[in-house]
Amino acid sequence: QKAAEKLRPSAPIKFHISSRTDTGVHALANAAHLDILRAPGKAAFTGEQLVQGLNYHLKPEPIRILSAQRVPGTFHARFCALSRTYIYRLLLGCAHHSQIPVFERDLCWAPAGGPLDIPAMREAAKSLLGTHDFSTFRSLHSENHSQSPVRTLLQLEIQPAPLGFLSHHYDEHRGLEFWEVKFKGRAFLYRQVRRMVGALVAVGQGKLVPRDIQELLEAKDARAFPPHAMAPPSGLFLKCVEY
Repeated sequence: QKAAEKLRPSAPIKFHISSRTDTGVHALANAAHLDILRAPGKAAFTGEQLVQGLNYHLKPEPIRILSAQRVPGTFHARFCALSRTYIYRLLLGCAHHSQIPVFERDLCWAPAGGPLDIPAMREAAKSLLGTHDFSTFRSLHSENHSQSPVRTLLQLEIQPAPLGFLSHHYDEHRGLEFWEVKFKGRAFLYRQVRRMVGALVAVGQGKLVPRDIQELLEAKDARAFPPHAMAPPSGLFLKCVEY
C-alpha cells in the first residue's frame, strides 16, 4: 500500500490482500486488489504501468509485483478466491541444524530425531481430508474465535522434492532429502496449516500414531493439540491463490 501511495493517487487507496501470513512465512505468489485513482486529466494506469511503478518503489523490499490487470468492481481478492494452495518444505537427513545448506536456512524445517515414517504420515493425512471442524488445529491466540472452525481440505499430499539448486555442488549435502507437504483448500484457520504439519511430523517421528490425528479432530478443542508440536513458520509457502 505504501508503494501505491507513492504513485500519487488522487484519493486514499483501498488495499486488500487475499491471505495474510505470519512473520517468517513466505509467499511464492499472493494476490491483492486495490482501488487507485489518478489525478484529474491523467489516464488510468495500465496493468504494465502499475507493475513498473510499484516495483520501482518496492526495490528495497523482498517482494515483487508479477502482474496486474483490471477487474470488476465486485471483485475482492480475499472473498472471491476459489482456493489457496500452501506448500510446507521439510528437510530430512540432518543430524544437526548446521547441516542445513546455507541457502536453505529459513526456507525449510529440518525436524530433529532421525528419519520420518512417511507411510504413517500419509495414512494420518487421510483423516484431515474433507470437511471437518478444525477447532483443534486453530491457534489458541486466533484473532477471531467467532468465525466458523469448519473448513474443507481439498488436497493433502506428501511428496519428495528436489534439493536446492546449489546442493549438488557440495559433497556434505549427500543424504539430505527434501519433502513437500501440499495443502489445498478455499480458506484456512489461523495457523491451521502449521499445526497440521506439526501433527503429521509427530506421527512420522513416532510420537503420535495415525489414529491420534482423527482423535484430535474429534476433540474439537485447541487445548487438545500436543504442546510444542506446531511447525515453525520458515518452511511454509503460500504457493498460489486461484480465482
